[in-house]
Amino acid sequence: MEITIEGKRLDLGSPRQQAVLAVLLLEAGRVVSVRRLMEAIYGDDPPATSRAQIQICISSLRRLFASYGYPHIITTESQGYIFRCDDDQIDAQRFRRLAVEARRARDAGQLDDAVRGYREALALCSGPLEGIESRLVRSAVTRFTERQITINEECIELELELGRHRELVAEITELVERHPLRERLRGQLMTALYRSGRQAEALQVYQHTRETMIEELGLEPNEELRQLHQAILTSHESLNAPAPPPPRESPPVAPQGTPRLLPSDIADFTGRRRQVETIGRLLTSDRCQLAVPVVVIYGKPGVGKTAIAVHTSHAIADRFPDGQLFADLHGAASPTVHPKQVLERFLRALGLPGTEIPDGLEERAEVYRTMLSDRRMLIVLDDAGSESQVLPLVPGYPDCAVMVTSRSRLVGLPGAMSVEIETFESQQSINLLKRIAGSDRIQDDPEPAAALAQLCGHLPLALRIAGARLAARPNWTIGHLVERLADEARRLDELRYGEMGIRASLALTYESMSEPARRLLRRLAILDFTHYSGWIAAALLDAPLTVAQDLLDDLSDAQLIEMSGTDDGQAHYHLHELTRVFARERVVAEESPVERKDELTRVLSALLALAQQAHSLEYGGDYVKVRSATPSWPAPPEQMETIIGIPMQWFERERVTLVAAIRQAARAGLVELCWDLAITSVTLFEARIYYDDWRQTHEVALEAARQVGDVRGQATMLYSLGSLHSAEQRFDDARRDFEAAAEMFRAEGNDQGEALAIRDLAFLDRMYGRLTAAENGYRHALKIFHANGDLAAAAFVLHSLARTRLELRDPAEARRLLDESLRLSRTAGSKRVEAQVLCWLGDAYIQAGDLSRAVDVLQSSLTMVRAMDDAIGEAYALHQLALARLRRGEFAEAATALERCIDLAGSSRSRLAEVKGFTGLGELASARGEPDKAIHHLDQALALCRKIHAPLYEVRVLTQLSGAHAATGDRSAAEQALAEALSLAAQMDPVVVGQVSADLGRRAP
Repeated sequence: MEITIEGKRLDLGSPRQQAVLAVLLLEAGRVVSVRRLMEAIYGDDPPATSRAQIQICISSLRRLFASYGYPHIITTESQGYIFRCDDDQIDAQRFRRLAVEARRARDAGQLDDAVRGYREALALCSGPLEGIESRLVRSAVTRFTERQITINEECIELELELGRHRELVAEITELVERHPLRERLRGQLMTALYRSGRQAEALQVYQHTRETMIEELGLEPNEELRQLHQAILTSHESLNAPAPPPPRESPPVAPQGTPRLLPSDIADFTGRRRQVETIGRLLTSDRCQLAVPVVVIYGKPGVGKTAIAVHTSHAIADRFPDGQLFADLHGAASPTVHPKQVLERFLRALGLPGTEIPDGLEERAEVYRTMLSDRRMLIVLDDAGSESQVLPLVPGYPDCAVMVTSRSRLVGLPGAMSVEIETFESQQSINLLKRIAGSDRIQDDPEPAAALAQLCGHLPLALRIAGARLAARPNWTIGHLVERLADEARRLDELRYGEMGIRASLALTYESMSEPARRLLRRLAILDFTHYSGWIAAALLDAPLTVAQDLLDDLSDAQLIEMSGTDDGQAHYHLHELTRVFARERVVAEESPVERKDELTRVLSALLALAQQAHSLEYGGDYVKVRSATPSWPAPPEQMETIIGIPMQWFERERVTLVAAIRQAARAGLVELCWDLAITSVTLFEARIYYDDWRQTHEVALEAARQVGDVRGQATMLYSLGSLHSAEQRFDDARRDFEAAAEMFRAEGNDQGEALAIRDLAFLDRMYGRLTAAENGYRHALKIFHANGDLAAAAFVLHSLARTRLELRDPAEARRLLDESLRLSRTAGSKRVEAQVLCWLGDAYIQAGDLSRAVDVLQSSLTMVRAMDDAIGEAYALHQLALARLRRGEFAEAATALERCIDLAGSSRSRLAEVKGFTGLGELASARGEPDKAIHHLDQALALCRKIHAPLYEVRVLTQLSGAHAATGDRSAAEQALAEALSLAAQMDPVVVGQVSADLGRRAP
């Protein structure tokens, strides 16, 4: 396979990537499903990671083409991918076009033009797709090679008629060597040799052919070859080159009895201009092709497939002067219409008397294809249920065209081009309502009209029913109908008018599905989730993941669910709102409340197990270790790791699901699942600054635990809310919740939970300058964590102890604690704790004056937090790195780091990090001899300290501010700042007062 752009050959990457590209090229302009790409690479046994590998290949190919100025040549569709390019950009497509043009020239008697066309086509063939080991690709190559040699034989036949036998001998001899069993080629070689005066050699070719056929196949040469041999033996005059045939006459004009079976056009057809134009172009394109163009219009029930098909058929009817055939195949009904019945109708419409219609399906199809072979007709097949309904109705000649509507994509139709029909956009919905119910009526009441369209799910059939009901009841306001539809239990009853009904439309498809697929659809409606993936289906059905994924694909193919995207090779689906209402009706009717609660519990347990596994993968262990007694989902860890992939990306992907699950668990009375999911979700909420989600989910879970008297649940939620308040620097609220949590954990005998609360209370003591109390709290918590074997928690506490020693200006002891913390964090595999330890190890080196080592460890910390997308961690690391550079006199680099620190701290709402950033800018300005600028930055830091009530930091800022005022000669302001610092410090450990005096002494001239 070779691709060139402006004469440069592209490096197409790995064999796997080449196979993916080959399949896309073979189906250029048509959707190629992910499943088909998986089959191309892995055959019938794709590994669990196959979807992810396909996505990787697609991403690499997109980057490759984008680098050459073609960023959109591969696009994503709901079911797969499309390679978009002009036909003449692909040699195989040009080959087909040239071959068709050559055949037309041949049929018109223009033999020289035909030969030129054939030769131009053959010049494009040079070992198609060699070196790609894929069964699917090799199968396509085999078909193309067969087509190529057939074209070569047709060309030789014409050149023999034109008397070019001498020039052909060498070429045909080589072709016979490559294709020794092609009897037509051997006959052409015999003819060329005979006409070149080489009768004996022609007879030798026959003898060799006979020996080869008997040896390889056990057969004699065919009758035509035997007759040619006899003619050569007798020098029969029929072997002389015939004169070129005269041009064929133009085909006669279609008779007046031309069948035109299309239903009447849709009077109030609305929107869909792009789809109508696309379908028309695909069916009437002037590009030459060897096969009949087939377009499959697919979409969910009620989306308007038939309306589009009928409207488009009328729009292009004049391009098919020999008539249009139409049949409703009732594919969603039982029983469906058999193609044998349709063929009888079509044959009668084409003028064949009933007495001449054969009985068998194959015989009828043969007569049908024969009757259409010299006609240009459009065949419209509505509501096809399967490929087997359609295939016998496809003509054999490319002057005809076939339009199919179906609820599935019918990917088994060879060469079919798919057009998906989706629900209306908001304005299109309003336009359809105007056409049916009256423009003024809708225009005068825009808000209820928009609500009505929303309740109809922007589904054309539902909108048509709603519009018809309004038109039939002029005394109704739009708001009245909206109120009736708002009751979900009655919505499908309301969306019925005459023969039209949403429930009936959906029920047809539902009943046509297998029982496992029906069970999955109705159970999906139990969940208040916005999207679903394979693991959810597996938990709902208590079935293997592969089985569940296949059933999701079946529902998607039937348009009962919609694919909303893929992440890491995993597809995600959602339910249309009206399909959800239908599915809820079915689950209430077919499954008991106990069964529904069991199914919900399984899904929530699966979600909890995945969230806990993602947390452990991210932190190197179960860093929380305050858990409920809820049984875990019994999926093997390796399968869960496959589902999760990159932990934080999984959390981000499932964020909406987690929030919805916590709320639904509370409503269902699954309290332990509720609060356990909430505490585990903090992994995401804290790292990505989703503080609103954090607060709302925990308030829901706390109330649920209170209602049933779940002490552990209450304690856990209070502890986590304290952590939220601490992250928001609302330290008074944080202390209140931590103290309440510690007391509850203690009463329950949960020392792990108590230790977590004590640890965070120690942090608050440190913020208030109560450094001795902070150390005591940390050591108490550390003892419990060591006893429980919680290495990650112990590492975090050691690092917190070290920060306390740094506040006490004891870098040596801080380094000892940090070294131990670093060892434990690496043993536990906790990258986040390790990054924080490195950050404060850098601070210890700064205090000790070892600035080079400080820069090294801080660069390592910075690399780690950036890899984890930890904005707050990055802000702290940048602050420390800036201090190290400042102390080394690298002022410009320090300024850049501090400005970035403040930006990150602001965007992540970390006021403490902002305080550090502005304090750092103040120190930098003082070092540059710019005390006025220092005062400006320090005033900003001071305002933040007071806003979040962080007394120890306030003392540090006031001390610096006193020095900056003194540097400007403003003795009064300096003394005031000092007095405020000493007043605050007096409420802290005595050591803090001494530090204030020492700092001012160092700054004195």
